[in-house]
Amino acid sequence: MKTLVSGALLALLPLSSALASSELTYTVSIDPARSTDEFQVTLQLPKLKKDQGIYQFASTAPGTYQVMDMGRFVRKFEAFDKAGKPVEAKQISTNQWQLADPGKTREIRYTIAETWDTPVKEHVIYRMCGSSLEQDHALLNGQTILGYPQGLQNAPLRLKINYPSGWKAGSALTPDAQGYYHAKDYDQAVDSPILLGRLTEATTKLGDAEVALYCYSKTDQIKAGPLLADMQKMLGAAQSFLVQLPVKRYAFLYHFEDQSQGAWEHSYSSEYTLKEQTLTPEYAQQITDMAAHEFFHIVTPLNIHSEIIEHFNFVQPTGSQHLWLYEGTTEWAAHMMQLRGGLTTLDNYLNTLHDKVAYDHLRADTTYSLKKLGLSSFTDEGQQQYGNIYQRGAMTAALLDLRLLELSGGKRGLRDVLLELAKKYGPSKPVSEQAFFDDFTKLTYPEIRDFFTRYVENAEPLPLQAYYQKVGIRYDASLRTGRKLASLGTNGYAMQPAGLVFSEVSSTLQACGVSKGDQFVAFNGAVIAPETIRQTLTAMQSGKPGEEVELTIRHEGAEKKIRCRTIERDEIKRYNFSLDPQATPEQLALRQVWQKNL
Repeated sequence: MKTLVSGALLALLPLSSALASSELTYTVSIDPARSTDEFQVTLQLPKLKKDQGIYQFASTAPGTYQVMDMGRFVRKFEAFDKAGKPVEAKQISTNQWQLADPGKTREIRYTIAETWDTPVKEHVIYRMCGSSLEQDHALLNGQTILGYPQGLQNAPLRLKINYPSGWKAGSALTPDAQGYYHAKDYDQAVDSPILLGRLTEATTKLGDAEVALYCYSKTDQIKAGPLLADMQKMLGAAQSFLVQLPVKRYAFLYHFEDQSQGAWEHSYSSEYTLKEQTLTPEYAQQITDMAAHEFFHIVTPLNIHSEIIEHFNFVQPTGSQHLWLYEGTTEWAAHMMQLRGGLTTLDNYLNTLHDKVAYDHLRADTTYSLKKLGLSSFTDEGQQQYGNIYQRGAMTAALLDLRLLELSGGKRGLRDVLLELAKKYGPSKPVSEQAFFDDFTKLTYPEIRDFFTRYVENAEPLPLQAYYQKVGIRYDASLRTGRKLASLGTNGYAMQPAGLVFSEVSSTLQACGVSKGDQFVAFNGAVIAPETIRQTLTAMQSGKPGEEVELTIRHEGAEKKIRCRTIERDEIKRYNFSLDPQATPEQLALRQVWQKNL
């Protein structure tokens, strides 16, 4: 048995020394049972009122935009009076337990399974939003462990977890002198994840703000120090973009193991579940791009959010029509601040724009408005379109930036308006869900209301050509270059768990023996992996027309090699952004303003 010591579960705002323990509403202790992949939770309660007799687990959490239904993971739920005698408690819905006598209940004990290794039939929880418990580490998110007595969502909590003495705790904040963390309410508990275990740690300063990075790497391939060093220029660009960081401390929590699933933002931290591999410059750039997005969430939604986010409904969540602001604008800023900070070239930035427009047209429903996407984000239908909030959502923010720069004569862009809004509202004052478009317009220019009507509330095609022309950049939805390329015809591909699969097959490949549904294993001997798909598709058209190439496919479980001769086709660039050689002096002047922080 390992020696256990007290540690922190949730990293929350420090408690004033003047606050006596008797004023705390309830205390929670958590014991990880690593042998069963479960957390044993005990709540010490004050006397509850009659209408506080339902214990509520989260149906979802802000920022996840997915059904979670944490009641599915509860394995045992018991209640006791002050003498330790059982009080009847029964489950009345997926996420609710009814206490027969709330006034007598002084303690609740329950066991809840971790989400990573617990199979469910539907609505699998994203790894970065879930909980994991292993022999050498754990990842905890508040909504996956904690519930609250109905009516006490806004009540303060005191929390502690017992973890092995050799483990390190990574979080945005530090514990008090007694080893406790304190949350002002349940919402703040959910907003404060923690990574525990065999971690490496590194810190840096950005102005007067401390940035900490905690890293778990299964075989120690990735360490906190080198990773933070790779991110340092991005963080500096973020500081320049934001002028002054609106936080005093921020924590990056990285978990590297067997697969990549993504990242999740929080007010003072962000967490990442990524595949462990060598930290090449290319992989470090991917991580930095992701971190830039999550880090910018310290502006939206931390400092700019509506009352729906301010008072989140964990029972029956309501989508916000301003998801475009929380995620789309953040994605725009993540790339723009790297361009303006000199971390990427203008050509690379234009390639990023191409990728986002291509996603919107080829993988999403272009008639699905950003407002509708936000309002339906918690539904299965909305989830099918959700990825486009990072694509068309970011492009809409990019056009809004250009429009503001044009209307202000180059003196005020989207960045500047966001900083004004953050100063006006901040973490504790929400904007109006219904009136925000009008309020934004009053702060800027009357023409902006029409912009919101057309491109956020409705789904009119984005005026990419007209807007980028303002800064001397051409946009061509379809551009013939005059070059001749090698081709295997027009084929469709789908990434499935087994690998890359042909979803559509050209007549050229059909004649060579390829069928719809076959897995594309290798091209000219180079094995196809998720991270090499782009290179493979480029290689397929880089040779001379008429050359013979080799494809390795898997058909009905059997792998075979086939040879096929390429045909000639005209090069057509789709959704192409390029610098206009005939840009006017006025367009070039606005481009110079657009490319720098004002």
